[in-house]
Amino acid sequence: MSGQPEGDWPAPRQAWYAVIVLMVAYLFSYVDRQILSMLVGPIKADLGLTDTEISLLHGLAFAVCYTLLGVWPVGKWADTGNRRNVIAGGIFLWSLMTALCGRANTYLTLFLARIGVGVGEAALTPSAYSMIADYFPPEKRGRALGIFAMGVYFGIGAAIMITGLVVQLVASKPSVVLPLFGEVRSWQVAFLALGPPGILVALWMLTVREPPRRGVAAAAGHAAHPSFAAVLANVRQHFGFYGGLTLGVSLLTMLFNAVAFWVPAHLMRVFGMQPGEVAFTYGPLMFIFGALGIVSGGTAADWLRHRGYTDAELRVALWSALLLWPTAVLTFLVDSATTMLVLLAPLLFLSSFPFAAVSAALQLVTPNRFRARTSALYLLVINLTGIGLGATAASLVSDYVLRDENRIGDGVAVVAAIAAPFAALLLWLAMRGYRRMQATTS
Repeated sequence: MSGQPEGDWPAPRQAWYAVIVLMVAYLFSYVDRQILSMLVGPIKADLGLTDTEISLLHGLAFAVCYTLLGVWPVGKWADTGNRRNVIAGGIFLWSLMTALCGRANTYLTLFLARIGVGVGEAALTPSAYSMIADYFPPEKRGRALGIFAMGVYFGIGAAIMITGLVVQLVASKPSVVLPLFGEVRSWQVAFLALGPPGILVALWMLTVREPPRRGVAAAAGHAAHPSFAAVLANVRQHFGFYGGLTLGVSLLTMLFNAVAFWVPAHLMRVFGMQPGEVAFTYGPLMFIFGALGIVSGGTAADWLRHRGYTDAELRVALWSALLLWPTAVLTFLVDSATTMLVLLAPLLFLSSFPFAAVSAALQLVTPNRFRARTSALYLLVINLTGIGLGATAASLVSDYVLRDENRIGDGVAVVAAIAAPFAALLLWLAMRGYRRMQATTS
């Protein structure tokens, strides 16, 4: 596939249309991923599970296939084939598997269905990063990636509100009868309601144009479809940047996932809030402040880069990590639901602030022919640790150290106290390598 001239970017209308469709797809992926956070109580009661077992459904079951398949074969398909079609196929698969979660009646079958969700969602993020990098020049890329990543917070917020409403409606009934499905457990209703609409998004994705790959012609002398060994060689050559960025963002992702998953349980267990109350307090906070944070972070990175800061994207991430440290710990130690909800606003803003910026950094210094697989390697690490271990790390503290499920908030505070300062250190160390990579390619 040939590249296109560097000055000839796709039309803005076409580029922003693609970003909106990709954002909606990301929204649906997080709706399907986050449903469990509002169903902890009903699923535990029905299947006789611990917090740690529930967290594995959210983390390990999802993350392993999500990350491994993102590297190969999905990452290779996205680097060499039609990224739009890869994404559309993934949306269809994860939507189908989410609906199948609503037919699971044992821990094993639910675990396997969650693996299927992870397999489908492996197609989206590496391919989307690569497409957006071919749609927008570097000085506009942070904002575009921020708009795309708003889908995370819209999706989590929507999942919390919709699932909370469903739980509230069927709370008094252990099972309900649905057309076509017959009798199902009350917690299964949310999966059956939220999975199938994603199939329509898969069809919508087919209306997006695959952008021409940029910088491919400039890679004369390199293989048109480089091997995975070449991708790894590039990462090793610049490990100061890739290693520091990936490990630092992994810790921030671990913190975010611990917060996002356990806030509903903490509010219900410690402060006695009902599912409907959590849905329409925490849900809107995530929707508004999470989305605002990620767009603000991407915009701040673009603003700093425009003013000549070659490490702009990593500066944004470093600021976020330093401010998150006290904010996250304090939020889970207060003794008032109202105070906690007030503190959640800056916590959700700060926890989302770095992610568009660091995604832009990764795309800026990675050659086009390596982007999807390098992004997939990056996502492999941050999702195995962040998604795979974030919620579980907090529950291990409350289940096995404190031995009290009502102290899950203390578990999240411990994760925050460790993760945030180490993330700041790693991101600071990555900044030198990031500046050096830009200097050698300018």
